[in-house]
Amino acid sequence: MPALNNIHKTAIIDESAKIAPDVEIGPNVVIGKDVTIEKGVTIGANAHIEYAEIGEGTRISPFASIGGEPQDLGYKGEPTKVVIGKNCWIREFATINRASGENGVTKIGNKCMLMAYAHVAHNCVLEDEVIMANAATIGGHTHVGFGAFLGGLSVYHQNVRVGEMAIVSGASATRQDILPYSKSEGIPPIVRDVNAIGLRRRGVDKASRDAIHKAIRILKNPELNTTMALDEIDKTVEKNEYVNKLVEFIKTSKRGVCIKSNKDVYMNVNTGEEI
Repeated sequence: MPALNNIHKTAIIDESAKIAPDVEIGPNVVIGKDVTIEKGVTIGANAHIEYAEIGEGTRISPFASIGGEPQDLGYKGEPTKVVIGKNCWIREFATINRASGENGVTKIGNKCMLMAYAHVAHNCVLEDEVIMANAATIGGHTHVGFGAFLGGLSVYHQNVRVGEMAIVSGASATRQDILPYSKSEGIPPIVRDVNAIGLRRRGVDKASRDAIHKAIRILKNPELNTTMALDEIDKTVEKNEYVNKLVEFIKTSKRGVCIKSNKDVYMNVNTGEEI
């Protein structure tokens, strides 16, 4: 347990909690059952944490709620948890629900930022360096790739995938996958362009960015269906790790991918069936 001068006298801490000595815990914080908190963590007033592991250096702002029961009618109290990586920042009133299903995990990677009122549902996975802006909401079993940015008030159906280094505009909503490296917006969020600024900031070289841009232009060509577009990419776009990932992302989609027009977007891009 940490030294008493690091814990406000009004905090309530379950005897099962494992807390590094230098952790700072503010007024009226509740640390419930089965919580592990690593060194350098700070927890603001009135936060509530249970059934969770919090990585080194993470900051938790006032009124955040981590590890609460999943909003899933199928949950029957089975043991599950939330795992949060190192150096994350969980802002005011953000909610991260623990998983549903025996020994399930809701996972937040390293260096993620969840702004005020962001919501991460049960069994979600956020890879490293994901940013969720204010009130962004992801449904259960959603997977968000490395370095993705989810705009404020954007909403994601359960089981959706957001590709790595994608950026989605605020107030967007989707029940299909979001293409990696793309810049999307709308309801549903259609690909507008490549996320050039995000890619450049993360060190993706110009040749690779140009290849991604060319692949996305081909995918958006209204004269090509997805199968034709993938064939054209295979023939004409120089291969690199990013283009390969983009192609594989589309081929493995179960819900379809938001790429073109509103009339097509809720069709599975691989089968042509409505979902």
